[in-house]
Amino acid sequence: MTDPADQQLKAELLGVALEAAHRAGAFLRDGRPEDLGVAATKTSAVDVVTEMDIASEKLITDFLAEHRPDDGVLGEEGASSAGSSGVTWVIDPIDGTVNYLYGRPDWSVSIAARKDGETLVGVVHAPMRGETYRAVLGEGAFVNDKAAHVRPAPPFAQALVGTGFGYVAERRIRQAEVARQLIPLVRDIRRGGSAAIDLCDVALGRLDAYYERGLNPWDFAAGDLVAREAGALTGGRPGQALSGELTVAAPPGLFEDLQGRLEDLGAWHD
Repeated sequence: MTDPADQQLKAELLGVALEAAHRAGAFLRDGRPEDLGVAATKTSAVDVVTEMDIASEKLITDFLAEHRPDDGVLGEEGASSAGSSGVTWVIDPIDGTVNYLYGRPDWSVSIAARKDGETLVGVVHAPMRGETYRAVLGEGAFVNDKAAHVRPAPPFAQALVGTGFGYVAERRIRQAEVARQLIPLVRDIRRGGSAAIDLCDVALGRLDAYYERGLNPWDFAAGDLVAREAGALTGGRPGQALSGELTVAAPPGLFEDLQGRLEDLGAWHD
């Protein structure tokens, strides 16, 4: 039997997450300087992105403090507080900052609400796509107001697989080697630049699967729930939860095969 208090909490958390994500998304979209990408290699451009990142996170945390003052917060840009309600918000104020810097559309605001170690609500808002991906635990996943569902698992050789690469050279070299060995075995590999959007693309069937090493909780918290509620399996190394070591998402029947191959390829270590 569904607990009415639990349902009410999840509905409230979803409403707050959606409003906060849309406010931050509008701020980032409308506040981005037109010439930001022109000076993409200059410190000044990077500083602007960092300032937008920090300002976006402050906008979100101020909104949460107003509407859910007793909750905890874990944010990419340093916002961290324990709270007393048992609910913790996991925030990525710009997921896909390099895309944002260059004026590419695949960047997002990612907000998840967790309680007792379980993600209850996940919202990923991608303003330049005109899409908001959302999920509530046990209630399915949606893009805008349309239900989201993973593709049925294809044969491994026909899978379109998303991935990403870290910023540290040694890790990138290792990740490139894993991709080099994997790419002859699948249809193709895509690198989108926003882990949150990649996970949502699995949920929508725009990717068959996704994997990446080196993610932080704010990178995957919301997208993971969206993918799972759309029918994907998610995890890390075999038998383990997704983590900084490895994040894998795919429909049943493809997930197990990809996870096993990534284990054999050593995708979980540098």
